[in-house]
Amino acid sequence: MAVTACCMVQTTLDDEDKAEALASALLEQKLAACIQITPVQSRYLWRGVFMREKEYLLSIKARAADFDTIAAQIRAQHSYEVPEIIAVPILAGDPAYLDWIAEATERQ
Repeated sequence: MAVTACCMVQTTLDDEDKAEALASALLEQKLAACIQITPVQSRYLWRGVFMREKEYLLSIKARAADFDTIAAQIRAQHSYEVPEIIAVPILAGDPAYLDWIAEATERQ
């Protein structure tokens, strides 16, 4: 299989059901091969106020070429004014795992 550029997209949501719904939508559309949902305690500065919130971190394994579509999907389903939407390139990985990401996200 040809090498496909992959990335891990991260976002957080404030509700587990919302996190599950977003994960399901991305998987059903074959925009992600795997999504891990992890409860986290976030600390951040928002408009001059220190915040402490329980959130759900989504680690989305995907094709790098799909980042813009994934970001748009996140924005459409997100309740935050400024959601975290970042992509971390996967510079190296087990070839079989990277091939699996490519296969799982292949669309016609």
